[in-house]
Amino acid sequence: MMETNTAESYMEGLYEVDEVLEKVKEGIRSHNMPEISIAPGYGRLLTMLVTMIGAKRVLEIGALGGYSGICLARGLKENGKLISLELKQDFADVAKHNVTEAGYGDRVEYRIGEALEHLTQLKERGERFDFFFIDADKVNYPNYLEYAIQLANHGAVIAGDNTLMRGKVIDPQQNKASVQAMRKFNHLIASDPRLESTILPAYDGLALARVK
Repeated sequence: MMETNTAESYMEGLYEVDEVLEKVKEGIRSHNMPEISIAPGYGRLLTMLVTMIGAKRVLEIGALGGYSGICLARGLKENGKLISLELKQDFADVAKHNVTEAGYGDRVEYRIGEALEHLTQLKERGERFDFFFIDADKVNYPNYLEYAIQLANHGAVIAGDNTLMRGKVIDPQQNKASVQAMRKFNHLIASDPRLESTILPAYDGLALARVK
């Protein structure tokens, strides 16, 4: 997450501190995990979007410590389901604990290992989802986007975090594979005829797309 500017700080100051999510961030810290959870404002947006579209099945790519998982689960109805793909077992264990403590453990299923393998299996089984949140390794963002489109129900929403990569995507001197992949992802979000979309430039950037 980018360092907040004055406008972001002002907006966040309008809201009460979310004690549940603050506890999650403390847990992430105590386990020496990367402190890269989605920005609070975007977390609220995830909850709103899941609620607004009435999503029953949500797919999260990248669990980390469960911060975004809680935000997504909050928008689900009682019979809703969140499947979260996480590479590392220890991260998934922390996420599961935090999501359970928040009261949503029965709505979330964690699948451990390479996300592309799980996505292939989901596609082969013909599974479909109403909402996708992408927040994992940046090199595979374009691949994750393509799978999301193929796994999407009509009208499904796709959200992708860190589209600015702390400003690296707009710096011509930055050309690592991850930066190039994110530029490609942003271009695809903006131009793929199967999508209608926008990219929000606040915090570290968030792409939002609806599958036509």
